[in-house]
Amino acid sequence: MKTLLALLMLLLPLLAGAHPLTVSAAASLSDAFKRIGERFEVRHPGVQLRFNFAASGALLQQIVNGAPVDVFASADQELMDRATAHLLAGTRRDFVANALVMITPLAVGEVERVGDLLRPTVRRVAVGKPASVPAGRYAQLLLQGLQLWEPLQPKLVFADNVRQVLDYVARGEVEAGFVYKTDAALMPDKVRVVMRASGQLPIRYPIAVVKDSRQPALAREFLTFLEGPEARALLRQAGFEPLP
Repeated sequence: MKTLLALLMLLLPLLAGAHPLTVSAAASLSDAFKRIGERFEVRHPGVQLRFNFAASGALLQQIVNGAPVDVFASADQELMDRATAHLLAGTRRDFVANALVMITPLAVGEVERVGDLLRPTVRRVAVGKPASVPAGRYAQLLLQGLQLWEPLQPKLVFADNVRQVLDYVARGEVEAGFVYKTDAALMPDKVRVVMRASGQLPIRYPIAVVKDSRQPALAREFLTFLEGPEARALLRQAGFEPLP
């Protein structure tokens, strides 16, 4: 019975005449893309957007393993480079920029600058897993440049995605964490930004149509929609910097 019900749920969009489009996107894009998806569906009657949000590395692995994905939006250029063989040629483009910030729980004044992470009273610092979470890799590069990566190893708590880091800090389970500025803006009542990273390579998000997309024309339309004024305004509201 459960198997039959699951099959009917998969077939329902097709029976209803809907055209599903699957977009795999970095976790930090969740809120902005959900709003953009609603507008896109209004402008494209009959289209159903399906979002899959996770760490960019995990999303890439899903695509490599044959997951049915139409559009891939990464928070990292290096991961997108590794996805090249799975992308439709000529569709890749950078569409927004972001920034890495260090945050602490709102009510805790233990950490005011990055050097404070070495204090004995700072027991845990959350970062994304560098191998699969772009924000974690950016944090690693930052801390390595400051000669802090190795000394902080005993304190580091590795998260599966950037939103998990945000949750750790918001709940006071760690004294500090590294997220994007757009993530920090989601919880101004629970976290505060104590430092914005500078001197790193620009954090630009690339997006492309997946080569094995079942809806390549519709996937291209989604990319075009992202470049329009409506989507760009929603991205700005979420704290991103749309690129020309």
